[in-house]
Amino acid sequence: MSQAFGLDFGTTNSALALARTDDSIELARFGAGSTFRSILYFEEDEASRSGKLRVVAGPDAIQSYLHAREPGRLIQSTKSYLASRLFSQTQIFNQAYSLEELIGVLLRYLRQSAEAQFGALGDKLVVGRPVHFSGTRTQADDDFAVARLRKAFAIAGFDEVQFLPEPVAAAYKYRQRLDHDELVLIADFGGGTSDFSLVKLKPAQASPSELPDQVIGNDGVGIAGDTFDSKLVRHLVAPMMGLGSQYKNEFGKTLPVPNWLYEHLERWHYLSFLKTRKNLELLRQLQFHALEKPKLDALIDLVDHDLGYRLYQAIESVKCSLSEQATSQFHFKEAAIAIDQAVARADFERWIAGEVAAIAACVDRLLDNCNIAAQDIDAVFMTGGSSFVPAIRTIFETKFPKATIRAGQEFTSVAEGLALYAREQLG
Repeated sequence: MSQAFGLDFGTTNSALALARTDDSIELARFGAGSTFRSILYFEEDEASRSGKLRVVAGPDAIQSYLHAREPGRLIQSTKSYLASRLFSQTQIFNQAYSLEELIGVLLRYLRQSAEAQFGALGDKLVVGRPVHFSGTRTQADDDFAVARLRKAFAIAGFDEVQFLPEPVAAAYKYRQRLDHDELVLIADFGGGTSDFSLVKLKPAQASPSELPDQVIGNDGVGIAGDTFDSKLVRHLVAPMMGLGSQYKNEFGKTLPVPNWLYEHLERWHYLSFLKTRKNLELLRQLQFHALEKPKLDALIDLVDHDLGYRLYQAIESVKCSLSEQATSQFHFKEAAIAIDQAVARADFERWIAGEVAAIAACVDRLLDNCNIAAQDIDAVFMTGGSSFVPAIRTIFETKFPKATIRAGQEFTSVAEGLALYAREQLG
């Protein structure tokens, strides 16, 4: 092969890289950036007499959603459902789609965008996968998720797909900077999972006979950026939309507004499922009997106007701000919703303390299973959006005081590593 491709299909963002035989690596460009939002947007096609839907993905999905005259359906975080046997299909307007079909549509759109830059990608591809998919409990769950993902890639025209754990792919990228052997802990933080690998790496310039790089062990946990976002939603947004409020039923009994509504609000990939006729009718009934009607009005506006992406932008903005400063201000003003609230990093870290502890425990478990002491680690390489969160960085600075903590290209290093692996293994 004169060129090899690696694709990092992510819960929130995806990236594709090309590795050529001349050692150059090129990232696919999607609009103004090198990441492709893992989002689909469906709307009714006014020009179609058959009731066919129009669907776009990535940057085009965002633009269509933001400028739609009539509300459509925004689908995101499809990767989070791969291990769920309960998700077989969903109804979008008048058409049913399986999960594999939804992901296949997104991947086909991403492929077409990349081929405008690179030409034909062919049918072979190396794809990243989490060590453990979100929501898995057993190896059978992970195998089930991989099988569904393989089917989705086949729908997009990729018949020969090789999967590689995402932190191992990041190790291939990290190896490019080495001039000596290192025992490295790779920490890859995605939208749905946090994955870790212990790898004994040799410099990229080593001869083929000196390569095989040794992956000592892998582990992962279904906690990452989406979980941190949900904590901000729970504390900054949900109380303003009725969490903890009450309503009176037809018998005059005072009851709490159902908590499951706010569990959907906190999970980006569930929020769009609130927008069904049945759920909207329930929300309007609750609003009619609510003791704090404006809060239920705000929740209905959020769902009915499909404001999930705009809410996500506001949450992401305050989360990034808290990575750089001790306090920030959360702003969200859309339709009848107006939230303006101060938030401190100390509060955010208190809200995510349990999840941070679970991530730290996963790292400890990996070290124990591999019989590796923390002081033996030469370097920690962190990639992915949550690697910017100070509480996450503190885990590694505390556990590995002798190790060099490195980061870089947090959103694209996995894709580049996958392409390097593809060139090495498939070339």
